[in-house]
Amino acid sequence: TDKEGHNFSMFWVLVSVILGAIAMLCKEQGITVLGLNAVFDALVINKINVLELIQKLLRKDKPLENAGLLRKGLFFRITLLMSGGASILYIRWRIMGTGPPAFTEVDNPASFADSLFVRAINYNYYYSLNAWLLLCPWWLCFDWSMGCIPLIKSVSDCRIIALAALWFCLIGLICQALCSEDSHKRRILTLGLGFLIIPFLPASNLFFRVGFVIAERVIYLPSIGYCILFTYGFSLLSKQAKKKKILAVAVLGILLINVMRCALRSSQWRSEEQLFRSALSVCPLNAKVHYNVGKNLADKGNQSAAIKYYREAVRLNPKYVHAMNNLGNILKERNELREAEELLSLAVQIQPDFAAAWMNLGIVQNSLRRFEEAEQSYWTAIKHRKKYPDCYYNLGRLYADLNRHIDALNAWRNATVLKPEHSLAWNNMIILLDNTGNLAQAEAVGREALELIPNDHSLMFSLANVLGKSQKYKESEALFLKAIKANPNAASYHGNLAVLYHRWGNLDLAKKHYEVSLKLDPMAPGTKENYNLLRRKLEQLQKKGG
Repeated sequence: TDKEGHNFSMFWVLVSVILGAIAMLCKEQGITVLGLNAVFDALVINKINVLELIQKLLRKDKPLENAGLLRKGLFFRITLLMSGGASILYIRWRIMGTGPPAFTEVDNPASFADSLFVRAINYNYYYSLNAWLLLCPWWLCFDWSMGCIPLIKSVSDCRIIALAALWFCLIGLICQALCSEDSHKRRILTLGLGFLIIPFLPASNLFFRVGFVIAERVIYLPSIGYCILFTYGFSLLSKQAKKKKILAVAVLGILLINVMRCALRSSQWRSEEQLFRSALSVCPLNAKVHYNVGKNLADKGNQSAAIKYYREAVRLNPKYVHAMNNLGNILKERNELREAEELLSLAVQIQPDFAAAWMNLGIVQNSLRRFEEAEQSYWTAIKHRKKYPDCYYNLGRLYADLNRHIDALNAWRNATVLKPEHSLAWNNMIILLDNTGNLAQAEAVGREALELIPNDHSLMFSLANVLGKSQKYKESEALFLKAIKANPNAASYHGNLAVLYHRWGNLDLAKKHYEVSLKLDPMAPGTKENYNLLRRKLEQLQKKGG
């Protein structure tokens, strides 16, 4: 019955709204599926003639009834879809804090242009590039920002041709979709154009500024419309072509090339290195591409090559503070402290709330023995990032160098409160308390640390040293052996266990571990002297025994 059909269609419309909401939670573009459903309902199910509808609306000639909008509940379903979409958008708007995200000029340079002409012409150029990527997906890049596509600033720019070609094709298709005498052709073209354009609208910069120049992900849904248009165009050609086999081979060739391109691109996405390097040929002017290649190389330990790419990133974008920070870090590790300080100082000057750069600047200043400036830099970093355990750790190291032991312990304690698994901060506390003769406190801190990080061999080693000095030899031995089991190639672990056995009177075991330690590190400080003392003692005992 009509009532059952109405209830059935209403149920599926509600399901569509719910699924659209779920899609939007994954990616904002998902909400456009509601518009696609409305287009499909009108054009395919109800076979609405768009041109006739427009004419009747303009003439105000009982438009809803005459144009068939009330046919089979179409108007009701479209109203339900649009109401659902508006409700979802409102909820999303409220969740986002009633305002759009903040973007910078490097994310979308055209949207920051003062001239309306420059904005409009570049937006249209971006549309033409998106259309080209659908036709020929050869130029693919993980990021198109940061100068990847220079702005068009005058009509003399030859790239204007791309805009003209795009609108020539679009206007031609629209004219055919509205004015063709073939009703089937009108519906197919209108459907294809609707599926092509509607999902792209959120990325068009027409309603709000977006945070990218081109994002390949936003043409996934529009590709449905492209496939409809391409398939229909092929069907028209096949009807008119005399040599259909040649046409079929051409289409199969295009399909094969795209499959190969898809396989190649998928393989590039399997590793960061391949993905980032593939972008160098597509967007050589993109500072972020060079930054990512450099970061990938630095993570693999290839600092010399990473420096080259970081320098290029800074050259392309002189305000790229993250590239400056990473480059400054590498230079700091290579002891090129003056240049590192210059870069990090410039980074915090450009972005005063860049906490990581302030901390790294403090480390460099500490290395240059400018302690007051280093302390100030650390506190500035903490001011901009309240919960910054690594900065408290480095501040503690500064205080330890200045023999401000209480301040150092407090800084390291703050680091462990913010990050209970901060092994270095725990270790430094134990070592400082041990070196200052506070063995009971060092033992308490060591036990607390091991409760939180039970498998950390460096903590076992530090606590074992404290227990050995407190003459708790058995417990100290157990911790040393456990640490050695976790890290058998640490010469200091064997050397200090040998010292424990030496004190304890287990001279044969002491000799064994001294020898292992020296084998691992022949230059280990103090180990050779202790070993020679032990050998002399063993020789004396043998003489007495003899």
